[in-house]
Amino acid sequence: MIFMIGESTLLRLETQLEVIPVLLSGTTPEAVLIRPRSGKWSAHENLAHLARHHEVFLDRLNRMLVENTPELGRYHAEDDSAWPELSCLPTDEVLNRLRTLRAEIIHLINRLSEEETNRAGIHPLFGEMSLSRWIEFFLLHEAHHLYVVMIRLGEARISLAK
Repeated sequence: MIFMIGESTLLRLETQLEVIPVLLSGTTPEAVLIRPRSGKWSAHENLAHLARHHEVFLDRLNRMLVENTPELGRYHAEDDSAWPELSCLPTDEVLNRLRTLRAEIIHLINRLSEEETNRAGIHPLFGEMSLSRWIEFFLLHEAHHLYVVMIRLGEARISLAK
């Protein structure tokens, strides 16, 4: 079966991060750093996770392009030695890194041949997925964290108003 990267997928890849300035407008640097009572990640930590996940995804894309159906384990920040350093960066630096990495991903994906988009990697839960399906998975994961950023900023607004 042949999978192509659809136009809507490419459009989301090119534009999905444009929501970040909208989410951050009218907020304070303090609010971005506030964790909810549950102890879950702050808006900043979710953005840092996205930047780190971009690095991980680039590595996965490159592995799928050179290895035959590599097994690509689940990513857990708790097990990632690079996570603590990235999560401690200032938010502006996290956002700059995120934009730079996104440009790298877009550049790599725009150069792929049809054959390359059908290369595959194995996810422990979803099984064998074509590279094009990995891109969909990446975008859905990212959208989830952008939604969480919106929630965390709303929770922070309420917390700071008290």
